[in-house]
Parts: sequence; C-alpha cells; structure tokens
Amino acid sequence: MLKGKKIVLGITGSIAAYKACLIIRGLVKAGAEVQVVITPAGKEFITPITLSALTHKPVISEFFAQRDGTWNSHVDLGLWADAMLIAPCTASTLGKMANGIADNMLITTYLSMKAPVFIAPAMDLDMYKHPSTQENMQRLVSFGNHIIEPASGFLASGLEGKGRMEEPERIVAILEESLGEAPSKMRGSSCLEKAWQNHALQESMEAQKAWQNHAQQESPEGGMRGKKVLITAGPTYEKIDPVRFIGNYSSGKMGFALAEECAQRGAEVTLVAGPVSMECSEAIHRIDVESCEEMYQAATAAFKESDAAILCAAVADFRPEQQAKEKIKRETHPQPLPTGKGESGLTLRLVPNPDIAAALGKMKTEKQVLVGFALETNDEEVNAKKKLEKKNLDFIVLNSLQNKGTCFQSDENQISIISKEGQRDYEKKSKQAVARDIVDEIEKRVKG
Repeated sequence: MLKGKKIVLGITGSIAAYKACLIIRGLVKAGAEVQVVITPAGKEFITPITLSALTHKPVISEFFAQRDGTWNSHVDLGLWADAMLIAPCTASTLGKMANGIADNMLITTYLSMKAPVFIAPAMDLDMYKHPSTQENMQRLVSFGNHIIEPASGFLASGLEGKGRMEEPERIVAILEESLGEAPSKMRGSSCLEKAWQNHALQESMEAQKAWQNHAQQESPEGGMRGKKVLITAGPTYEKIDPVRFIGNYSSGKMGFALAEECAQRGAEVTLVAGPVSMECSEAIHRIDVESCEEMYQAATAAFKESDAAILCAAVADFRPEQQAKEKIKRETHPQPLPTGKGESGLTLRLVPNPDIAAALGKMKTEKQVLVGFALETNDEEVNAKKKLEKKNLDFIVLNSLQNKGTCFQSDENQISIISKEGQRDYEKKSKQAVARDIVDEIEKRVKG
C-alpha cells in the first residue's frame, strides 16, 4: 500500500526519536519516499546525517537553508506528500499543532498539509494523562488528524505507564492499512478517535476530569469489550525455609503486556501475578500470589466466570516436600558428600505442584478459550504440541531460550502460535507487539 507514496516524517525532541530510524527503514522497505522534517530540539536526540543517510534526502529543519535567499517551502511539502507522520510527537508539539503556533518548520508544514496527518505521541505518563494534553488531542482529531495511540511500558523517566511511542513496525502497518482506504473512511476510523470526537465540545473542568478517566480506561469499543479474561503472569516461589526458595527468572513482562492489551480492548481483566515488581493500570483486577498453590486457587476460582484465560506465568513444577520453619544452617545438616573430602550437603525432596493448565483444561467449556505458553529448550514444537493436546488448550504460544534477547527479563519476544489448525511463526518484536498478536488470535476465537 505504500509503494510510490510520498511521506513527510516529522521528528520532535523526544528520546523516542531514535525509533524514527526504524520507521524510515520500514517505510522505505515498503516502497515509500520519505522526507524528514525535524525540529531544532529533535536534532539534539538524533543527527540529520543519520536521517539523511537512511532517506537519501537532505533533512529539513530551518526555514532558510542558506544565507543567499534559498528557503524551504512548507507549502510545496504540503502539496507533495501523500501523508504526514509525526513520530515521535511531544506534548509541546501537540499543543502547537492544536493551536496553530507556527514557530518552526515542522508546524508550518503541518499547517500546509493537504494529505492525511498521523500523530504518534511520546511522553511521560503524567504528561499524557494531563487534561491539557487530552484536550489538544481531542482538538487535533476534530480537525481530521489520526492519533496513533501510545503504548504502556517502561518510560525514559524510569516509571511504568502509558506514553511510550507505539512500536515502529506497528506505525508503518497503520500507515499501510490507512492509506489503502478511501479518504472518507480514514477520518475518525479508530475507536479512540470516535470517542475524542464525541467529547470535542466538553469545556468544563468536570468534563475534563471525565475525559481523563476515559483516557485511562481506554476506548469502550474494543474488540474484547465485556469479555472476562484471566491472565497468569510472573514466576512462583516455592519456599525452602523463611529466606530461601525455588524459583525462576520470569519478570512478568509478557503477562503484564497481555493484561494491558486486553484491558485496552475493553475486557474485564483479572491478573494473577507472581512475585514481580511491575505495576499495572487501575482498570486491571490484580491478585498477588507467591506459590503455585496460591496461583492455582486464584486461577481456578476466576476461570469459572471467564470467557478466556491466558496462562503466561512461569509456574514451578515442583516444591520442597517440607518447608523449614527456621533458616537452615549449614552446620545442622551434616550429610556427607561422596567427594572423600569430608564435605557435607543438603538433600531436598521435591514433590509435584498442582498443574494449573491441566486443571483449567478439564474445567473448560465450549464457550471458553484457553491459551497456554511453552518455553522449551529441545524438541520445541513436538513438546508444545503434546502440551496443546494434553492440557486441552485452544492454542499454545511457543517461545525458546535459543532465541537470544527474548524470554526471561527481556523487553522482546519471538513466538510461534500453534493450534490444531496449524502453526504461525512471528518475527522478534517487543512484548507489547507480541501481546497484540496473541490477543488478535483470541479475538477470532472468543464467542460473541
């Protein structure tokens, strides 16, 4: 859909500016011609030389290119382009666009643009939630612009929340989808844009607060609206004594990304979380647990009322048969080791934990969707397919420790979705993007 298209890419002063390189690469790979317009602040985060090398065009930043009367025509750019994309777009630029403050080349180009304009905000969570930012976005949508909603995740401030610019591959995909539609269909096409248009005339502080609550809860028109979804996430810890446990490296990032994605699509989410340090949005009902037994009890109780369940937690298969009430001391367990050096050791007897996936598979009705995860180190597809059948899953998400930079502690993942209908392999991408792929598959299966 982008072959031969002319795209003006506006870049503003955000740490997310480095992602513009990936956006350019995606657009050029799809056959588009890209012209970068960058604000002075944007050049503090990424150099015009880098951008020019990727686009094979000089980067435009100032009104006047030289001191000999040569100038950059924002009017010509507005006529040349098939679309304008501003990514990342800061809160400052959003405000200038909404109020017509034409103090730099990017804003004057926007004001002259005849083609559709797509805006990908990037800022800290409190800035994004602020009523002034939300009002500026309302106004821009009422002008016919398209907001590419930011994702929730780890932000440059060190906080977790909404404001992280959407991933480059998703932004490129949105342009591909949108530019293939008729202009009349493009305006207000997303659920969130419709919601903004409905609220465009709200002026009082009470209305601003209502809009802020709406923004935090996401659009009520999501594809999972009204569905109840159970998600397990993170590790479980099986106590050896009051200070030691058996556990694993799971951070919970994949499960939390799935919970946020389902909530954004309108689902009522129950998140059963093992011991992790992550935070989730207030719209999600979170149950914190530690052991497999606690997760089992919470999951089996919640599943009875659920339309779908995603078992993403890395649950310990075994636990110590006995838990010491006091810290185990080295000298109190003189069990000789077969080293011949007089060394002593400690023997732990492990017993199986409850199988949460198998239990929910037995409970599952025809109206429920059950999704499992498989992390394998060998015979990956064979083992995943066995688990799919044995646990009565609708599909299973396979990931592998052989894919470096994915799985435990990582911000990225690379998966395959395996079902009775077949297998689909995906590229390595952010866990937020992986969550969208998984929830897309659930939407196809969940009953109306």
